[in-house]
Amino acid sequence: MASSTTASQSELKANRVPIHWRDGCSALLLPLNVCRKKNYYLSWECDHERHEYERYVFPCYVRRMKELAKKKAEAADL
Repeated sequence: MASSTTASQSELKANRVPIHWRDGCSALLLPLNVCRKKNYYLSWECDHERHEYERYVFPCYVRRMKELAKKKAEAADL
């Protein structure tokens, strides 16, 4: 089921997004990559798009790390 932050597989394939980047925030990655290509990867030109992408990605990363730490703690208790 696609959410508002997930692009369809056809969009991802058309934009040549690598498989390992096709996650829950792929719809935010597409405009960022378009901006990067349009502005020749100048780091200061796509700040807004990058911050939008990172604002969504970081909490997902923190959640995954907490789940991993919880699983490691449970495995250590066994």
